[in-house]
Amino acid sequence: MPDTSPAVTPQRSVEQMKIVIVGHVDHGKSTFVGRLFYDTGSLPTGKYEQLVRIAERRRVPFEWANLMDSLQSERDQNITIDTAQIWFSTARRQYVIIDAPGHKEFLKNMVTGAANADAALLLIDAHEGVQEQSRRHGYMLHLLGIRQVIVLVNKMDLVAYAAATFARIEAEYRGFLTKLGVAPKLFIPISARHGDNLAANSANTPWYKGPPVVAAIDTLFEVDQLPTRKPLRLPIQDVYRFDHRRILAGRIESGTVKVGDRLVFAPRNKTAVVKAIERWRVPAGDSASAGESIGLTLGEQIFVERGHMASHEADPPILAREFRANLFWLGRERLETGRKYKLKLATQEVECEVAAIHKIIDASTLAEGDAGRSYVAKNDVAELTIRTKYPVAFDNHDRIAETGRFVIVDHREVSGGGIILYQQYAPAESLMAARGAAAATMRSPDVVWHKTKIAADDRALRNGHTGAVIWLTGLSASGKSTIAMELENELFHHGLNTYVLDGDNVRHGLCGDLGFSPKDRTENIRRVGELAHLMVDAGLIVITTFISPYREDRARVRRILEGKDFIEVYVQCPLDVCKQRDPKGLYKKALAGQVKEFTGISAPYEEPLNPELVLETDKLTVAECVTQIMDYLKELVYVEKRA
Repeated sequence: MPDTSPAVTPQRSVEQMKIVIVGHVDHGKSTFVGRLFYDTGSLPTGKYEQLVRIAERRRVPFEWANLMDSLQSERDQNITIDTAQIWFSTARRQYVIIDAPGHKEFLKNMVTGAANADAALLLIDAHEGVQEQSRRHGYMLHLLGIRQVIVLVNKMDLVAYAAATFARIEAEYRGFLTKLGVAPKLFIPISARHGDNLAANSANTPWYKGPPVVAAIDTLFEVDQLPTRKPLRLPIQDVYRFDHRRILAGRIESGTVKVGDRLVFAPRNKTAVVKAIERWRVPAGDSASAGESIGLTLGEQIFVERGHMASHEADPPILAREFRANLFWLGRERLETGRKYKLKLATQEVECEVAAIHKIIDASTLAEGDAGRSYVAKNDVAELTIRTKYPVAFDNHDRIAETGRFVIVDHREVSGGGIILYQQYAPAESLMAARGAAAATMRSPDVVWHKTKIAADDRALRNGHTGAVIWLTGLSASGKSTIAMELENELFHHGLNTYVLDGDNVRHGLCGDLGFSPKDRTENIRRVGELAHLMVDAGLIVITTFISPYREDRARVRRILEGKDFIEVYVQCPLDVCKQRDPKGLYKKALAGQVKEFTGISAPYEEPLNPELVLETDKLTVAECVTQIMDYLKELVYVEKRA
């Protein structure tokens, strides 16, 4: 039975740090945490002695894991331990353990960001070595931006405290973390069961010259400073009404706000001046900074609700319906493109879907998998594009972590989460334009589709055919425009009413305000889809020539047409052939880095999975391609009626 006197008697700590202790379910986390609490004198009075007596009565050996399980049970019952956190103290600071020891709970809570860790202790079993879960946990820490990591090689007693075993594990796991860009502060050989190298250096490892765990976390881990110098981000948690006042309540995630500041509230981007700053049970004051939970009253009564985000006009967050992200998926069912999910980001909640999957990464090997898949399996990491039903306000994770991470909810369960990458910030002078764009994406329920008095059958009888969309999709220089112009000519001379919506022509006017980012490409195709819908409703056969790289964007156009004929034609051509053709010189510019987000070079193209037609333009002539489309139209009784 271990010595009953704690090795450390801490003084009152003034500094606080949140720390997460992670590792494979059988690598000794509960034993480690229980012993750590004991050695730092952080146990409730009499708790250790109580459990020792229970073990003696039951005639079973005392286990440190039982101590931790008891504390966990009490925490869940809200008896002696805080319902969300477990605390221990050293002479330097007070530590908060996040959701130890449950493996499953760790994943859920780390992904949600419910408790943001400053640092992590990662346990590996010396006897079993580096396991798949060990690598996954390392990837999770990397994904969530936790860079302060100490690795504890536990159960050294099971390998006779062999220095060679420790060195082998350190070399293997350090190499893995290095590939992720994570530099561990230290590797420490320990035996949690016997207390080796926890509070004091152990005689069993004379070859280890570093500090024990308690000294290491006190000296090597630093508490991150609150992001007070970063741009203001104040997600609105709720709105309260007192004495004719509307108080906007929330926690400042970054930056500082003062009375008199003019704030803009995303996503509607309305502005107002701060009239007063309210606090609970403390003096109000004229300013507040990151980490504070406050209430604001405004000088103007504008509409603000939960989910809106306040910032200064000069440095607002990104406001968009689409963003690129790294995501770790933990759901019971796989994450699929086109399915509806709920996205939670700060206090925002909005319906979302996966628009495109760019890269699948095995979190245990870092190997890249099939990026052409339309789903992400459990425990996979993916780089993907997420599209939301309405605009959301966010930041790149490397700029403001607190508003750059999100979670995905599936079937009312937190099933995955990740961080936002690569998005571009709009200049401050474009804020007014952003306001208009945000408003345009929110269709009012008062807007009603008005049907004309001319029935679709009557139009078809007059025209001799119904309307349809022939959607040509493929890489730049694959031959879409050439085929479209010849096809239009052929249909016209058969007496059909037809028109080509060419990608370049549309960008001269209707879509002249859009660039070529994933967000702008999606908006470009949405507008074209809506225009094509109107033209088909008028009875025209519409031919479109758009790269339209994302499957979900093309599927959305099919849905917009509401059952009308949508003929997806994949103009297939190898990338090397397209590069050789390069009629506009765009591939040359893209390869030189002069054109960003160029499909096939720096942006993805998702091949159609089930197109109505495939035209291999590296093998077929233009005439042969047009003939194949005409033959298909004859089967739909378009051409024969007027031929």
